[in-house]
Amino acid sequence: MVSQIDFLKSLPDESLSTIQTINLPQLINKGIRLDVKREDLVHPYLSGNKWRKLKYNLLEALKQQNRKLLTFGGAHSNHIYATAAAGKLFDLQTIGIIRGHELDATNETLAFAKACGMGLKFISRQDYKNKAENSFLQHLKGEFGDFYLIPEGGTNTFAVKGCEEILSRADYLHYDFIAVMMGTSGTATGILNASSGFSHILGVSALKGDFMANEIGKLNVKYGLKGYLNYSAITQYHHGGYAKSSPELDDFIVQFQTKTGIPIEHVYSGKLFYALFDLIAKDFFRAGTKILAIHTGGLR
Repeated sequence: MVSQIDFLKSLPDESLSTIQTINLPQLINKGIRLDVKREDLVHPYLSGNKWRKLKYNLLEALKQQNRKLLTFGGAHSNHIYATAAAGKLFDLQTIGIIRGHELDATNETLAFAKACGMGLKFISRQDYKNKAENSFLQHLKGEFGDFYLIPEGGTNTFAVKGCEEILSRADYLHYDFIAVMMGTSGTATGILNASSGFSHILGVSALKGDFMANEIGKLNVKYGLKGYLNYSAITQYHHGGYAKSSPELDDFIVQFQTKTGIPIEHVYSGKLFYALFDLIAKDFFRAGTKILAIHTGGLR
């Protein structure tokens, strides 16, 4: 059984999050510098923002001497994947409450979660809407006993604290824009809070709907953060919605990976780079702009 000291010794190697420059004609012709912070490299299973969101939650669970983690997600959730991997790595019991039918249990994400020892409970989409209700959580405690709750997508105050560590002082002083994908918006909120008001935090939404433009502001208030206003959200690059794709995005991912050697996917990272290259082509950024794109992992 891992102790808190052993846990700290076993953390993913965040020093592997190096910065890689992309040198492509589209960027050179527009006079744009685009660098990538490779958060996807910190660990094979706990990469990117999923690890950052889990880090302080796991430490808090150990502090509370609670070795049972319960969380929520869809059948293809990277958060479910990462939580299951963390449970296996640090000898913690994990339970995933999955939105939808058990027919989805054969997909790669849930097969991996089960192989890591995660217990899966499938509930209807209607019941899933009650995941934050106290009565529903009490029902789960009656079924599973006491547990440490990690919200859907991992976003809470501990997650925001972890995501703050993605951005260094050198980053926000050097780059004009810090670009990052938005799902639950916890990663973008943490990066914003770490920015000290410098750079412009550009969030690209993976979800369909203009409501995403207000999510960072809501989390700033919810968690009592510094409330910096140097951010904006772009909501038109969802390609149909969460985990959806398009022929244009599929083609872009193939071309980008071939030319840069950086692996990306259609849920988060592919949409981020598609948006950036489209915005660059449309002169959204002036010549001489320096952009740091955060690769948040999520790769299999």
